[in-house]
Amino acid sequence: MSIQVLDKVFSLYISEKEIQLQVQRIAEEIQQDFSNEKPFLVCILKGALFFFADLLEALAIPCDLTFYRVSSYSGLASTENIQEAAPFPRDINGRKVIIVDDLIDTGNTMEFLISHLKKLGASEVRIASLFFKPGKFKKDFPIDYYGMEISDEFIVGYGLDYDEEGRNYPDIYRVNE
Repeated sequence: MSIQVLDKVFSLYISEKEIQLQVQRIAEEIQQDFSNEKPFLVCILKGALFFFADLLEALAIPCDLTFYRVSSYSGLASTENIQEAAPFPRDINGRKVIIVDDLIDTGNTMEFLISHLKKLGASEVRIASLFFKPGKFKKDFPIDYYGMEISDEFIVGYGLDYDEEGRNYPDIYRVNE
């Protein structure tokens, strides 16, 4: 199955069912680690919105949440220039924070976020990402929770976009080159 997004054709890569299995597994891991605590979850907009919503629904522990928007992509590539859309919206001083993102590739954005949230007073910062591209990862911090390792292919669907298009698909599609 293929879809057209702007000037690119994408083929089915990961089904909605496979995604939901990973979301459930990540939720279970977070619940084990935070069974007696109330973590503060930060959804990185816009790409993580679908994952964040499904993760919240799967979690059976209390948590606080907020949304935060940064970006580093233009077209199919990272600009490596992280842009903050607005100041961080909530007080996290002394809180254990879990950054919820859609995809970690180089790690530049996540490194920025970890540093920024620690400066804002987070006592601990963990990372939950649905997808991880180990072949592009350039950093040395741990990815605490992730759904699946994927190759270095550009993907859309389930919140991920190509120039703001293609987010609405429940499955993940990879670009045909």
